This record gives sequence, C-alpha cells and structure tokens, in this order.
Amino acid sequence: MDVSRPELLSASDAAHAVAAGALSAEQLVQACLARIREVEPTVQAWQYLDEAHALTQARSRDLDRAEGRPLGPLHGVPVGIKDIIDTTDMPTEDGTVLHAGRRPARDAAVVAQLRAAGAVILGKTVTTECATYPPSKTRNPHDATRSPGGSSAGSAAAVAAGMVPLAIGTQTNASTIRPASFCGVYGFKPTHGLISRHGVLKLSRSLDCVGLFARSLDDIALAVEQLTGFDENDLDTRPRARIPFVETLAGEPPLTPRVAFVKTPVWERADASTREAFGELVVTLGRSCEEYALPESVAEAWDWHRTIMEAEMAAHLDLEYEKGRDKLSESLRGQLARGREITALAYQRALNRVPRLIDGFDELFANFDAIVAPAARGTAPPLDSTGDPAFGTLWTLAGMPALCMPLMHGPDGLPLGVQLVGRRNDDARLLRTARWVQMQALA
Repeated sequence: MDVSRPELLSASDAAHAVAAGALSAEQLVQACLARIREVEPTVQAWQYLDEAHALTQARSRDLDRAEGRPLGPLHGVPVGIKDIIDTTDMPTEDGTVLHAGRRPARDAAVVAQLRAAGAVILGKTVTTECATYPPSKTRNPHDATRSPGGSSAGSAAAVAAGMVPLAIGTQTNASTIRPASFCGVYGFKPTHGLISRHGVLKLSRSLDCVGLFARSLDDIALAVEQLTGFDENDLDTRPRARIPFVETLAGEPPLTPRVAFVKTPVWERADASTREAFGELVVTLGRSCEEYALPESVAEAWDWHRTIMEAEMAAHLDLEYEKGRDKLSESLRGQLARGREITALAYQRALNRVPRLIDGFDELFANFDAIVAPAARGTAPPLDSTGDPAFGTLWTLAGMPALCMPLMHGPDGLPLGVQLVGRRNDDARLLRTARWVQMQALA
C-alpha cells in the first residue's frame, strides 16, 4: 500500500494504514486538508470546514492508538457529512437561510456511529436547498461548467475531487445515485430503514434514506456495516442480526449471478448515448444478463412517489412555508404548495400502492440477483440543473437498495454510472453481485 499520497487512499486502505502505524490520522487529515485548499476554490464542496478542529480530532485518534485503546474500523478516516445531518460541534444549516447558524444539541445517529467507529468528522458538505432540486454552489470536479447533481452535491464532489475518501449523503428521490453518476464515484442507497435517519432533516418518512459516497465497493461495505442497526428514534428501523457486509463482499457468489436489464417506463428519457452504452453493457454481461419487462401499471409509480413526497414535505416543512416562504426558492415553494393541496385520500391511495409494488418484484428476484439500469439520463448537465431524478424514483419508492458504480463514460468523456438494484433487505448480496458485474464490465 502506497501511503506517499494519503489523500488518494480509499477509506479501507486509509483505515488499515492508520491501524498499522504506517500513517497517522493527523497525516491523513493534513493531506486531505491540503487537497481541499488546492481544489475547493473551484469545486466548492464544503459548507463548513474548521481545519483546526479536524486536526484536533485526528490527534485525539492518534493518542488513542498510542495509548493502546481499542481502534474502530474507521479509525482516523476523515468523513464529509451532508449539511442536513446534525453535528453538535458544527453548524447544520440545511441549505437554507431560514436555518442559518443552526447549532444542533445532539449528533445525528449516523454521525454518532461514525465517531464510535473512529472516524474524523472533517466538515459539512454542501446540500441543495433543504435537499431539494435548486442547484447549489458546488461544481462538478470533472468539468466546472457542469453540475455535480443534487441534492448530495458536496458529498459526491468531495469524494470525486480527492478531498475526502468517504462522505455521507441522503436520498429521497435520486439524491445519492445521481450525484454519484455525475461525479464518477460509488454511491449507495440502502434498503429503506436500514440506517437510522434520526437527526437528519425530515422531508419524507416514507422515502428518506441515508446514502454513502466512496472510492470503492470495499469502502461502501466497510462504512455501511458500521451504520446499520435498530434505533428507537427512527420507527422505520427494526432489530436485526448484524449484517456482515465486508465478509459477504469478499466472498464468491455461490452461483454465477444473473442480472435483469430493466428499462423502466422512463427509458426513452435517457440520452441516445446512454441507451447505446447500456446496450453494449448487456452484450458484455452475456448470458448472465436478460432484459426484463415490467408491467405497464408500474408507470403510475412516478405519480405515487410525487404525491407521497410532496405531501410529506409539506407536513415536515410547514413552519418554513408559513414563516419564511418568501425566502424559499420558487421550486421549493411550488413543491410545498402542491403538497398542501394533496387530499388525505390521494395520499393514502399512493401509500397503499407501495406494498403491492414491492410484492410485484418478488417474481423478478426469484430469478435474478439484481437489476441493472441507468443511474441518470446521461452525463452531468450544465450548472443550472441538478439533473433528472426519474431514474432513481421507482427504486426509492419501493425502498430497495441501489448502488451506482462508475463503470462508463459518455461521448463527452464525463462519467456515466451504472445502477444496480437489489431486493429489499438483500443489501450485502447486492454489493457482492456488483463486484461480479464490475469484474465483467472491466475485463
């Protein structure tokens, strides 16, 4: 393992290097901060960064090691936190002037778990306004005239730009998968309820998920293994046995995986070059990949998602709308206004469709290990857009785990992600299948 450029290490390699004494946490954090100073003026991925505080945390981690205290699996690894996730030692402003200067009294559950695993909370990454659609200040590290996506813009860009090996985001529609695709990094949205959202800005209880950005599948497995578990403060989590993500990812599939190529009803919205690239990927995967047609009724799911999301957003952001709507963007005002007009009957009808939608995938997963589909319409759009979220909508609504892998490029040379989707609560199997797909695609 080459530790001469610590800022380029994966989270897994960095954790191993720190644990072995080949690298100190302080050296690792210093290298990341130096990289941030170099590229942040262009990328603008950080909302809050206190270098002195980051180094204080790193020195504390080094002291733990020097004094023989137990080391966590992420000991000394710097992590970026999306600025809708509460941190006691840093502001959490949710991308809106209405929450400017907000200082939470408690860490979000996911932040507490990261600290317990030994991570250094480097700073807060940029989010779009209340994690919705208006573009943020962040630029795509591959082309500063292009969008990094949204809403987890800063988290994806920070990992892609080499500023930090691991970052946390969220997804309510496609806010992890899309930025991962545009920025060319690994992005993972777990099964709904697998990771606690306590201390995360609430938009939609039915849809909100914590997401992760990293440089490798190993990093995703290592990080998510630390973050899963029951939390009485999040009623969508449940007690479950520990999921051995790292062990499962390292193992060989018992049988050659089979993947279903699913176009979905929004396939025609994909760029021609995206459709061509996925056609080539299907050929590369050979007999292990088979096109699978969803029933026509699935086309209604995008309307169900919008109804559920906007109704629940209107409820959770009611105070912001009542007291400060003039300070909200036109886009967010429109979403909240529409949400306030949704009837209880329409909302309940949409919610009631979701279990049947989930059940409808059972037949597919009886024969396939994962679904392969585009992560986005194409490569990163111009800065005035965060991109079309439609390619993440169905899987988010169904609460299924989804992973974006940076396996392809568009005709403009920018990253084009491949999305893999798994059965609910089969997250570890999805990562193992993803490794197989990655090996086939890159062979």
